[in-house]
Amino acid sequence: QVQLVESGGGLVQAGDSLRLSCAASGRTFSTYAMTWIRQAPGKEREFVAAISPGGSNTVYQDSVKGRFTVSREDAKNTVYLQMNSLKPEDTAVYYCAARITHYSTTYYSHPGAMEYWGKGTLVTVSS
Repeated sequence: QVQLVESGGGLVQAGDSLRLSCAASGRTFSTYAMTWIRQAPGKEREFVAAISPGGSNTVYQDSVKGRFTVSREDAKNTVYLQMNSLKPEDTAVYYCAARITHYSTTYYSHPGAMEYWGKGTLVTVSS
């Protein structure tokens, strides 16, 4: 069983930055493809960013390209989401999710593909 715990959310103003962290349990973090997903009030969950187990491949939703960066630190079993130039429309609960894969270059951009989920951290961006 994989446990994921997000942190780093909060209330910020438009234009500010935040870094979210997601700490994972387990000895095989290096085989986890990690994905960030968000859900705004009254809306469906949506993909934000993903990173392959080896960290070599990343992918972003168009609306966050150039502003958000996903990275991972396998020695700490942690994945990060650096969010810059935040906008009010980025307000949401942010979840990290994992799927175990033995393909180091694979990433998953569909929430339905993920096996394990954290409980989320709230990001609120005021205008």
